[in-house]
Amino acid sequence: MQVSPSLLSANFSNLEGDMEWLNRSDCDYLHLDVMDGVFVPNISFGFPVLKHVARLCQKPLDVHLMIVQPEKFINEVKALGAYYMNVHVEACTHLHRVVGQIREAGMHPAVTLNPATPISLLEDIIEDVDMVLLMSVNPGFGGQKFIQHTYDKIRQLRKLIDERGCQTKIEIDGGVTLDNAAQLAEAGADVLVSGSTIFGAQDPVEVIRQMKLC
Repeated sequence: MQVSPSLLSANFSNLEGDMEWLNRSDCDYLHLDVMDGVFVPNISFGFPVLKHVARLCQKPLDVHLMIVQPEKFINEVKALGAYYMNVHVEACTHLHRVVGQIREAGMHPAVTLNPATPISLLEDIIEDVDMVLLMSVNPGFGGQKFIQHTYDKIRQLRKLIDERGCQTKIEIDGGVTLDNAAQLAEAGADVLVSGSTIFGAQDPVEVIRQMKLC
């Protein structure tokens, strides 16, 4: 199992301290949620903050854009040195074009589905993306309760990926804890995004280690 701690739950008064333990942890990525207050009912952080984080973080960046018209910011995300650039299916009128632009920019394209968005919408794009993020809460805020139907969606997505012979990873974001990590892995998840469970722990490095064993 791969783990991508969510910066949304970090201590912004001590980002350097959080990046220090994160860099020496076994986590695979750092998950960055960019919110615009339009696509989701909240605003998180912009590129000036992300540039500072990128300088401090030694882990690959998993950038999740919860914004309208994410294609406008491909160059800015690339400048961060992002590994994944993740856009919402619901936010892209011309999704195939955006995915192609992300890959042409040298990043790994990923797409996200909100909880009420069906897996069937991925049938024409699944072979073109390197990762699919399934939101297991409604996007916009941290600390929400996990939506149980997510397990079924993971199984549906895993079936689609296997039938097409893709190497696409499945990432889960929202309400991910040590209590449900193993069940998510069993359903077919490859990457777990976790915020408060990791950043709020007394020993976040150990929490990451335990999640990766799932």
